[in-house]
Order: sequence, then structure tokens, then C-alpha cells
Amino acid sequence: MKRLVLAATFLIVFTSAALAQTPDLSALIPQGGGSTAARIIQLVALLTVLSVAPGLLIMVTSFTRFIVALSFLRSGLGLQSTPANLILISLALFMTFYVMSPTFDQAWQDGVKPLMDNSMTEQQAFPKIIEPFRKFMLKQVRDKDLKMFSDLAPPSIKAKPGEEVDMRILIPAFMISELRRGFEMGFLIALPFLVIDMIVSTITMSMGMMMLPPSVISLPIKLLFFILIDGWHMLIGSLIRSYH
Repeated sequence: MKRLVLAATFLIVFTSAALAQTPDLSALIPQGGGSTAARIIQLVALLTVLSVAPGLLIMVTSFTRFIVALSFLRSGLGLQSTPANLILISLALFMTFYVMSPTFDQAWQDGVKPLMDNSMTEQQAFPKIIEPFRKFMLKQVRDKDLKMFSDLAPPSIKAKPGEEVDMRILIPAFMISELRRGFEMGFLIALPFLVIDMIVSTITMSMGMMMLPPSVISLPIKLLFFILIDGWHMLIGSLIRSYH
């Protein structure tokens, strides 16, 4: 009986202490209908940005060109799952961080760090965060793609003479430009392997080896060719130099 009374007393005291330490949720939301709605909209926008962060990384960085070129390499070699998707994506991500490091550093120093230090508001920090990415995309985007999206854009977001290009125009134009360059580099990567496939296929057909798939012979030849020319060094170096 005494143990039961002590346990009940401890539970009551512990619950009271926990309730006393519970933060007031009303302090998180400012008073007033307009302020409350604004804070809720900010929280929803923050959750949305966090959920589409991988997509944002693809849209405004060099990741697209890298992953397209690496995918063409694997297809040209005739390998279905080697290197694995995880390896290719990880390599493309680290190459993206390498190329984009000056952009990331500038965005951090100019916008993110002052915002975290409460020395700048969200409205002041946002333009400073996106400005380094704007400069990077403007340097890489093709004028033809940028003009196409500018001509198709509604008048409300079209840039007037002397004004900056709206991000809603710049981002899709940049992605189209990156896809084009990725496919151009992919064609140059796949062409030597295609020549090897054609030569091997011609030789096997001339020798009457109808039942032997040419890929059985061409695969080790392509791998040996790629190793002898130090293909990874050449490919990665060319991809990174394409941004300088």
C-alpha cells in the first residue's frame, strides 16, 4: 500500500513538473490574424522547399549535365547495372559540390549565415541567397533557350530592358541548356564504343559466327579500351572543365 501511495505521489509530482516546463505554443505564433496567417504560410513554404530540395539541386546546379553524361557512358559500355545507380548519383553529387562550391560559399556568406545570425530578415536574405545561382546559370545558359522562354512568358514576368531575368524564366532555360550539353557530351562518349561494336559485329558475321552475340566479344574490348585511355580521368576532367 505504501509503495502504491509513493508511486502515485511521484507520478503526480513528475506530471506537474513536466506541465510546468511545457512551452507555450502561442509564443511561436504572433498575435493577430494577419501575423498568424503569415507565419503559417512561411512554415508551409519552408516544408515545401525541404521536400523538393533534391529537385532544386538538379534544377539550378551542374548535376543534370554530369548524370546525363555518366548514364551515356554506362550505356555505351554496354553495362546494365555497373557502376550501380548509387555510385553514379554519388559521383555526380560530389562533382556538383566541387564545381558549385564557390556558388555555395557565396550564398552561405551573403545570405544564409546572416539569416541564421538574425542580422538579416528572410526578405533581405532571399535575394542574396539566389544571386550566386543566378550568376552561375546566366553564365551557362544558351541565349537561344533564354530567348525562347522569355518570348513564351506572360507579360507579368517578362524582363524589361535593364531588369534582371526572372527565375521562372531562367531556371527552365538553364535546364534545357544543360540537357543539350549533356546529350552532346554523351554522343561523343558513346561514339567510340559504337565503332567498336560495329567492327566486332562485322568480323563475327564475316566469320560465320551467327549464334555468338557480338556483345560477348565487344564488351571486354570496350572495357580494355576505356582502361587503356584512362577513361575516368579524361571524362571527369572534361566534365569539370566544361564549366570553366
